[in-house]
Amino acid sequence: MFTVIEQLVEARLVAAAPRMTSIPATLTYDRSDPFAVRMTFPAPATLEGVEVCWTFSRELLADGMREPQGHGDVRVRPYGYDRTVLEFHAPEGTAVVHVRSGELRHFLAATTELVPVGLEHLQTDLDRDLAELMRDAL
Repeated sequence: MFTVIEQLVEARLVAAAPRMTSIPATLTYDRSDPFAVRMTFPAPATLEGVEVCWTFSRELLADGMREPQGHGDVRVRPYGYDRTVLEFHAPEGTAVVHVRSGELRHFLAATTELVPVGLEHLQTDLDRDLAELMRDAL
């Protein structure tokens, strides 16, 4: 059985110029971290020239497709019928990307098939996680 889902999506970077630049991005969901999704942008698409990966909650992504969500580094909101806006806030600045909502719905459906919403806690091993935290603290 699969434990990781990866899906390529086409993100459109909103820039100061009227034309949006299309950049590839990869959405990843790992059963071992069931509350999180990751969105990775390749090095050529970033200002620093290195791959950048943002981690945020699956719930934020799903809820943000219906109404604006997020108050921190990652914010998500619907944009018309077929687009979703993701904002990534960092000390260096803010990146705003548009992604087709259909691609996000497809990704979320696959993650829900792997780990149903509300059952994420069954995938976590609290004893193992606590042991890792304690090991790192020593």
